[in-house]
Amino acid sequence: MKLWAIGDLHVGYDDNRHAVDALPAFPDDWLIIAGDAGETPAHLDFVLRSLEPKFAQLVWTPGNHDLWTPKTLASEQRGAAHYGRLIALCRRYGVLTPEDPYAQWPGDGPLRAIVPTFTLFDYSFRPDHVTRDNAIAWAAETGVRSADEDLLAPDPYATCDDWCAARVAATEARLDALPTDVSLIVANHFPLRRDLAVLPRIPRFSIWCGTMRTNEWHRRYNFETVVSGHLHLRSSREVDGVKFEEVSLGYPTQWNQSRGLEHYLRRLL
Repeated sequence: MKLWAIGDLHVGYDDNRHAVDALPAFPDDWLIIAGDAGETPAHLDFVLRSLEPKFAQLVWTPGNHDLWTPKTLASEQRGAAHYGRLIALCRRYGVLTPEDPYAQWPGDGPLRAIVPTFTLFDYSFRPDHVTRDNAIAWAAETGVRSADEDLLAPDPYATCDDWCAARVAATEARLDALPTDVSLIVANHFPLRRDLAVLPRIPRFSIWCGTMRTNEWHRRYNFETVVSGHLHLRSSREVDGVKFEEVSLGYPTQWNQSRGLEHYLRRLL
């Protein structure tokens, strides 16, 4: 029995969609999907419908693209309400989400919990001299602007900062309640540390990559491994004895289709 992870499947692209469809079955194993299945509920439905029969258990956490909604939708259909619809879709397939009880890993080894989280971003992954009010303009100085500014609505919260703060507080309450002897395998679309949100080609995109509120989580809690995506820069690192795995597939130009999706699954356990 193995635990695998992959993120940023982006099945709105045909090459990615075909790769998901062609993935062989791993009937005894679990798979973490670390956000950005695509840009619509239909994309997420395709991913879950394709992969649920191939694994013993799927675990999902949302990415920013998953949360995008057209501006033509009413406020009560965007933001947290849209996230709620994605949770309902996952539950129809028996997929574990950040809104479900954390599952105990049934495989060999010490007592472990699988912890999908959803924390968003609050523009705090920025240099100390840049203020929050100037963060978006600071990024724009180098021609960088995230589509999240137009497509990721925070409703009913006033800002993404507020939604992020609420998500972090709710997650911390759940983490605080866990027994301290349980090792945690954490999955979050956004990197949890600022020093991991480094994008050499577009460094100022970092403000859309996470929150400083989670920067010390790996020291506060009994984290064994942290899985993330979002950056489209696959990597394996260790910080303070904790493994940090960036598991993005990415857009078609960012991976080798001849290898198939199986090559890009990251084995965690």
